[in-house]
Amino acid sequence: MSMICVPIAVSEAGEIPLALERAARAKLVGARLVEWRCDGLASHDGAFEAIARLVRESPLPAIVTVRSAEEGGSCTLAENARLALLARVARGPGAPRMIDVEHAALASDLARGLLSAAVAGGEGGGEGRGDGDQPARVVGSTHDFDGRPADLTQRFEALQHDPLASVAKLAWTARSLRDNLEAFDLLAVRAKPTIALCMGEFGLMSRVLAPKFGGFLTFAADAEGAGTAPGQPTVRDLRDLYRFGSIGPATRVFGVIGWPVAHSRSPAFHNARFAERGYDGVYLPLPVPPEWEHFKATVGALVDHGKLDFAGASVTIPHKEHLVRFVAERGGTVDADAAWLGAANTLVVHPRGTPDAQRLVATNTDMPAAVEVLSAALATRGTAVEGARVAIFGAGGVARAIAGGLALAGATVVVFNRDRARAEALAQALSGRARANGRATRVVAGNDEHFRCNAPRCECFHALVNCTPLGMEGGPDPKGSPMPDDAFLDDSTVVMDTVYAPKETPFLREARARGVVCVDGEAMFVKQAELQSALFCARW
Repeated sequence: MSMICVPIAVSEAGEIPLALERAARAKLVGARLVEWRCDGLASHDGAFEAIARLVRESPLPAIVTVRSAEEGGSCTLAENARLALLARVARGPGAPRMIDVEHAALASDLARGLLSAAVAGGEGGGEGRGDGDQPARVVGSTHDFDGRPADLTQRFEALQHDPLASVAKLAWTARSLRDNLEAFDLLAVRAKPTIALCMGEFGLMSRVLAPKFGGFLTFAADAEGAGTAPGQPTVRDLRDLYRFGSIGPATRVFGVIGWPVAHSRSPAFHNARFAERGYDGVYLPLPVPPEWEHFKATVGALVDHGKLDFAGASVTIPHKEHLVRFVAERGGTVDADAAWLGAANTLVVHPRGTPDAQRLVATNTDMPAAVEVLSAALATRGTAVEGARVAIFGAGGVARAIAGGLALAGATVVVFNRDRARAEALAQALSGRARANGRATRVVAGNDEHFRCNAPRCECFHALVNCTPLGMEGGPDPKGSPMPDDAFLDDSTVVMDTVYAPKETPFLREARARGVVCVDGEAMFVKQAELQSALFCARW
């Protein structure tokens, strides 16, 4: 079982009491190891005694690291003094479970002479051993904060065959989600306990899925912002949000694909549903840059990886149209509504061995969710969707879904977009489909003139819906709003936002100030996510 290790930096002896308290709190929420990062402490007088105290009083088995500046640390000692201190810590009374030494340093004759006595063999820190009863084992580590090292495979092989390193550790900054898959492939062929982690915004997958692939441990911060490397989640998030202790080789992997996705509520929603249903799955944020090429390459790699068990995804801005294209090009199934819309927000990946036409399925849960939520809000004002006039701001994937769903329900939809050509293309694509009552859908591209008439005829709207990222936390314009200054609104109007973080967007604030009925993005989010969850948890 992979362990959670909390790294805690200690710069001077006066910080030790607080550092020990932090480690104790981390133990309570699930950490099983602590890495004492002693880069700064190592340069002070009495460094050995201070480190020995940290290890002796530590509430958790300890790794001691004094990281060189060349590999992202801050130790200012000369190399021979740094290695001598680590050797003394490893051999001394009350030795930690492990010491971490960069493999580049281990290659030197000086290091091998100083540290060879620290090699204890075995499985590199098994649970049956307490700190201090034998010399520390050595974690041979390598780091690259600029990206994937060109010689990654050679580094891996060297660490696997180095008898001085009981545990191999490789960490690099991921360039895309695909780097995580390479980390998993390394773990699959390990010959000794191995840590393979990707740093940065693309690397979370490697940290969360360490138990699925047999990683020796994963690092997690004891508090938000307290990490010692880019991209470390908190111990609490690993335990509670991602259910780290429940992840195993058979766990199915899901996620939310978008750009950006850092503020998405989807992981919390879907992981909670998995827990409620006893479903062996984990759901992750999966950031994919906005270009089609990135989407195609990344999602293709996730689907095709033999050991990942990638089983599905929610797809959000700006990739909903990309999903339809991807599934169609791969010979999968795009359901009728998603094909008509030209946008999908849900990918279901059936197990290997399923016929190609059925293995990948794209559908759209935004459409029924939006119609249900907006219909309920309009009903409070005595208005039915059929015959209502609805203004849609935006012409992307979510706008397509909502405009299409409302048009099929009998509304007249007017689409506004900064790029009028996109609005016209969307209107043309969605107009004219036969509805159940034999009438055709009506979607038109709007212009400013639609907001300049106060008479209750075609220029007036029963509902306004924001389908752009304006106002989104972490988006391109968190303070923005699509609300026209001269929009005609009264207490019969419904205003709806598809952005749910924050719950009250600038668009909704402006609408409430005018006294209209508001529907926040959470209502639609929950409804469409419930529909997705049923698809994800279906037994195939």
